[in-house]
Amino acid sequence: MRNIQEQLLLTKNDYETIVAYLKNSFGTATFNRQDAEELGAELKKVTVVRKEELPSDVVRLNSVVTIRDEKAKKTMQVMLVTPDKADIKEKKISVLSPVGTALLGYRKGMKVRWQVPAGKKTFTILDVNDGFPESLSSLKTAL
Repeated sequence: MRNIQEQLLLTKNDYETIVAYLKNSFGTATFNRQDAEELGAELKKVTVVRKEELPSDVVRLNSVVTIRDEKAKKTMQVMLVTPDKADIKEKKISVLSPVGTALLGYRKGMKVRWQVPAGKKTFTILDVNDGFPESLSSLKTAL
């Protein structure tokens, strides 16, 4: 569903963590097969690299990502996490969510088009950081 043809990068550890989660999630009550299939399709496009080879501006697990919804002109900051750590109140979104899948492996400055529950959206990745800043919890914008 991405309209931009760019190389997607993931560390070996992130790739293995996500694949393991997908394999172990089948049959669970919180499992969404369509989201998992879309993430699985995205994983087939990635180039797996060692952690030290991954540029610091690539969105990966536990990245704090500042994105702008191009149509609404709204900026939001989220942390990309595994589904068991997702908490929208804390701005922690699952890698299995439509927005999480859309951002995974892309870099700062890139535009990503993706189908989300609210319709097709275009996001620009404004910034990517490791960790979770204190200021994130004070943001009022919800996905």
